[in-house]
Parts: sequence; structure tokens; C-alpha cells
Amino acid sequence: MRARDLLQPRPEGLYCPPGDFYIDPVKPVDRALVTHGHSDHARAGHAHVLATRQTLDIMALRYGENFAGATQAAAIGETINQRGVSITFQPAGHVLGSAQILVELDGTRIVASGDYKRRSDPTCAPFVPIVCEVFITEATFGLPVFRHPPATEEIGKLLKSVKQFPERAHLVGAYALGKAQRVIRELRDAGYDETIYIHGALAKLSDYYVRQGVTLGPLAPATVESGSKGDFAGAIVVGPPSAFADRWARRFPDPVSSFASGWMRIRQRARQRGVELPLIISDHSDWDELIETIQETQAQEVWVTHGREEALVRWCEMNDIDGKALHLVGYEDEGD
Repeated sequence: MRARDLLQPRPEGLYCPPGDFYIDPVKPVDRALVTHGHSDHARAGHAHVLATRQTLDIMALRYGENFAGATQAAAIGETINQRGVSITFQPAGHVLGSAQILVELDGTRIVASGDYKRRSDPTCAPFVPIVCEVFITEATFGLPVFRHPPATEEIGKLLKSVKQFPERAHLVGAYALGKAQRVIRELRDAGYDETIYIHGALAKLSDYYVRQGVTLGPLAPATVESGSKGDFAGAIVVGPPSAFADRWARRFPDPVSSFASGWMRIRQRARQRGVELPLIISDHSDWDELIETIQETQAQEVWVTHGREEALVRWCEMNDIDGKALHLVGYEDEGD
């Protein structure tokens, strides 16, 4: 079977005609396979959703229990048959519950990666390379300029600043699903055992991570209604990036503005956001890791779904791999 007959791009997303399902569709469809819980990949309104148990739980937390007509949980490593097409979910290392999806029919193996990273992350299962004929990869940071430093180094910068400015609160912008919990856990692993204050938008997801066995230590709501600004002197406060642009951020004493994102590699982005302490911590693979992953899959074809597509396609061509950009729309960088 030709790969393009097994999976093909459509306006709704990647479609499998033999199995009659979509992967991470951006519009409501009858049958959706979802790689992870970020809102650009996991959307409400599908008739049927197949995903890992954790991704289904996260979708229910974000959209409500009735986010789909029906759901089915896929165990990691379990092979599910859908109209003769074999479907297997394997860890993607992106956020809790994230998975790659292996699609097989008549000897043709295609892996849709979803979003993924190769760095160690104490809050989710690590990425597992899968040998295949076609590897469908993201390319959020698909340019050679993007080479992420170790997260421990970036957390070290944050802790050094907290020690240097004990009179100031440190506000760390981090996406609500995955990045926030990872930053908190990395702080704990670095020896920080003080209470970490969190924005209300992080509470439900952080509670879920704890129930799933991810230790986050003492957390408390980042509110000043019952106290004063001075109560947060020297504290670390974690919240979604959007909250730092409103009145919520002004309640803290002379705050140090920080943002945990792979985009903090670009100084202009940090300046545009008014970030005083950029932290280059990403939940996506950098350039070297994208290349390493392609090589480990041994794929003869690489399809690039979203991000910096052209550079990665060019690298494939220079290394005798058939590369093409799918130009899928609707996928942003919520979990960067």
C-alpha cells in the first residue's frame, strides 16, 4: 500500500481512508485519534475519540465530561484494530498522556508523532523511537538556531535570581498543561522545598498530575485578598503567560518577570514580552533532537506537519530521505 493511501492531509487533519479516522483533527469529525491534551490537538465535539486514558481525563478537565459523543482509552503498546488498520499508541515525551500513533496496514508503517521531546521530563513517560517507513514529525523548533540547554541549568538561573532578590516575587509564565507542572517538579528536584504559588488556571491540572503520581510539593493559590504584597517577597509564582498581562500580575511586590519557553532562545521575543528572566525550557524537540529522531526511525519518508517545515525538509533531501511539508493549519505552540 502507498503511504499516501493510508494517511493523507485534509482540511480537518490527517485522514486514514481505510480506517475512516482522523489524527488530531482541527474540526469535529466522526472518529478522532488524539495524541495529547493541548487544545490545538485535542478539541471538543467529535463523535468518537480514541486516546490514552490520561489524555481523555485531561480533555474532560478542560472541556467538561461530555466533550465527545463516546470515548475509548488506548493503553500504551496495545494494538487496536479499526476496519483492518492496526493502531498503536507509544509515548511521545511531550506532556502527561502524550503519545505517538503508529498506523499499519499491509506492511506499511506510518508514525504520527504529534508533539514530542527527547529531553528527560520527570512528569511524563519518555519518547520511544519507532522504526517505520514514514515518520510524520512536528518542527516547532525546526531551525539550527534552536538548541535547548539542559532544564537544570535554566532552573538554576531562576533559583540564583530568587536568592539574589529576596525582596521580589518571581513570576514564571508557563503553559497550564505540562510546562507548569514540569517547572514545578524541576524546582523540587533542584532542592527547592518552599511553597510554590500558582494561578487558579493551573489548579485542576496540577491536582490531576499529583493524582497520577507526579509529586509537586506544597502548592498554594496566588492570591493576596487575605494578606499583602509583602507576603510574596522572595516567592516563586507560576501562572499562564496570559495572566501576566493583566491586573493579576500587579498584585506582587516588584516582580521579576520570567517565561519558560523554547522561544526564549530568541532575545527579541523575550524583549517583546517584557521578560526580565527568560528560561529556555521547551516541551518540544530542538533541531538536533529532530534530526536524531528521524535517523532513529529509519524512515525513508518524512512528512512535516507544522512549524519550521522548510529547513527540516531540506535536511531530509540532503540526506537522501524523501521529505515533504504537509502545511497543516490549526496547530499553534501552546506547549512550547
